[in-house]
Amino acid sequence: MPRTLGTQITMEKTPSYFVTREAPRRIFTMSRDTKLIVVVRNPVTRAISDYTQTLSKKPDIPTFEGLSFRNRSLGLVDTSWNAIRIGMYALHLESWLQYFPLSQIHFVSGERLITDPAGEMGKVQDFLGLKRVITDQHFYFNKTKGFPCLKKTESSGLPRCLGKSKGRTHVQIDPEVIEQLRDFYRPYNVRFYETVGQDFRWE
Repeated sequence: MPRTLGTQITMEKTPSYFVTREAPRRIFTMSRDTKLIVVVRNPVTRAISDYTQTLSKKPDIPTFEGLSFRNRSLGLVDTSWNAIRIGMYALHLESWLQYFPLSQIHFVSGERLITDPAGEMGKVQDFLGLKRVITDQHFYFNKTKGFPCLKKTESSGLPRCLGKSKGRTHVQIDPEVIEQLRDFYRPYNVRFYETVGQDFRWE
């Protein structure tokens, strides 16, 4: 991490931190006062999105259904597949709570980040103890992407949006497969809601 003055906040992001077993201890060892921000979304949607992105790079991978289940007729989900395992948020959170109190972790709703980006960013600014400077006027809805983008960045007058890999149309999945995965994730979701004190309504 770079040297930081008392008046500065240094931020760093990596999607894999939350699910990497060694990360909580390493971050705690570096700085036990670190504030953590975790963006979560419906785990079924997240798995489909993950698969869609992988499929765009490796078109010959097995079907989503084939990767999701060890035995679909018995409803046995394959939790060794990363796309499935990542969405078991309650399990991953346990590792973090061994080192950090819940008060140092803020959870951002991936769904509300799309429907109300300024509202979610307002909560992030509050959590970090910052003045609310990011508001509705900083965003516009990009119809092509299907989600909000920044109108402009500090360094440029040009709009700023996430890269080409974001916002692509998801692969169509059998509704019965989706229902089975919802059933699988339900107890993990409930545990997660109860632990963080927030209902994300992933039904």
